[in-house]
Amino acid sequence: MPPVPDGRPSAPGTPVRVRYTKWDGSPHWAYDGIWLGRDEHGEWVGYPRGTRYSRPGRDFEASWSSVGLFPDAGWTPGFNFDGYRTPIYVDVSSTPTWSRDADGGYTVTMHDLDLDVVLRSVGEPYIDDEDEFAEHRAKYGYPDEVVARVEADADAVLAAMQRFEAPFDGATAERWRHRLEELAAG
Repeated sequence: MPPVPDGRPSAPGTPVRVRYTKWDGSPHWAYDGIWLGRDEHGEWVGYPRGTRYSRPGRDFEASWSSVGLFPDAGWTPGFNFDGYRTPIYVDVSSTPTWSRDADGGYTVTMHDLDLDVVLRSVGEPYIDDEDEFAEHRAKYGYPDEVVARVEADADAVLAAMQRFEAPFDGATAERWRHRLEELAAG
């Protein structure tokens, strides 16, 4: 395992709060998981079945397990298991920022920048929410350099998914799923 970067978890099973905001800082998705470890792709966080996901106007409890990856890049994929209809869902975002919580846990935060790269259980991966990106670009005044980076990141992630490159190769996320199951079993 690569060395532990400052300000990030180092013990598997450490609680992690995941917090997405919109560009203006308003809340978006919020949920909690456990830190699984790190590899050459970044930090991995697990979400067992029953994890509660919430955002303004929507709240649900997942009937599937998943693992999330938080690289030092502007995209954050979720890999979903247990037959969930969307095996891979990538939020194009700001680069994740880690902070230490007073209770010993950690929080990872990033701005959701609207574009998503999605792979459903049937079909090819695709870029989604281009209309929302255009609307929020005007509403929030995304700087031109942010727009260019978001579009380039979405294109690069789509290409990596189409080529089944790690971490989008199936095997990489599956290794972390096994780590989640080991930690959940106790």
